[in-house]
Amino acid sequence: MPSTRQERRTADRERAKRPKRPAQSWTLLLGALAVLVVSAGWFAWDRISHTPPVREGSPSWAPDGHRLYFYSERPDGKGDIFSMSADGTSVSSIVINPADDGSPAVATDGRLAFDSDRDGNFEIYVENGDKTQLRRLTRNPARDVSPAWSPDGRRIAFMSDRAAPGRGFDVYIMNADGSNVERVTTVNSAWFPQFSPDGLKLAFHVGRDVNVLDLSTHVMKALTQDPANGMYPTWSPDGQHLAFMSWRNGRTEIFTMNADGTDQRPIVTLASGSAIDPRWSPDGRSIAFVQVPEATPESPQDSKLPRAIYTVDVASGKVMRLSR
Repeated sequence: MPSTRQERRTADRERAKRPKRPAQSWTLLLGALAVLVVSAGWFAWDRISHTPPVREGSPSWAPDGHRLYFYSERPDGKGDIFSMSADGTSVSSIVINPADDGSPAVATDGRLAFDSDRDGNFEIYVENGDKTQLRRLTRNPARDVSPAWSPDGRRIAFMSDRAAPGRGFDVYIMNADGSNVERVTTVNSAWFPQFSPDGLKLAFHVGRDVNVLDLSTHVMKALTQDPANGMYPTWSPDGQHLAFMSWRNGRTEIFTMNADGTDQRPIVTLASGSAIDPRWSPDGRSIAFVQVPEATPESPQDSKLPRAIYTVDVASGKVMRLSR
């Protein structure tokens, strides 16, 4: 199961120890001393130049599709929120705080929702697009994370473990001002909700499978079936398709399928590592995702590994790296 973002923050700071070879003679001793001098210089340079791998993720498109919002651990290893142009240029800081901030989501009017542990535990916050009027929406000792706007900007879906603290998440919906919180799943394993473009359904994954919940009938339907699994679903802007990640083929890839679960096919298969966290662009032409190099299906969120944001052109399958 994917862990919360806070649990993926431990940097890999261990260093490999270089064994010392005993001298066998003056010649060997001099040679060893030379090696030690060079090694000492290299070690000093390595300590100065080495930085932990940068992890970036949770890509979220601006409504006009011109920019992507994302969390990044640059430059100090904690999560902050940035935005960049759709080609990876013009990076701007959006939310900078000593706390861990992430999971950005932008409403059609530019309001930014995100989660943060700045008040002691993870809660949902909203601020205006001009970085003003920061408002805390949830106030619960449980973890409230991963907000997602309804298309009309009136509601926010999010995941919380308030019904089973420390044991499992369910999906909740609240008004955009934080009122009228409603629990809409009762499975204790529901992750990363996304509203359909018409606002009538929610897609999320339960365990290892993509599910869609009809908000009017409260009927939930599984669209994948483990081991042909699916996670992190995202809607196409016309509501006719879903993209998701799956490791059914022995590696983590991005797939697409029809909204009824038919015609499941891979769209991103990387030469190495994992492709996770897909998010469909507002114009439907591309999908942003996160690449984790050298990851395995069992550990795509390994905190020792860097994470970079890419896009794939839906029509051509061409992949482009955005993170620099």
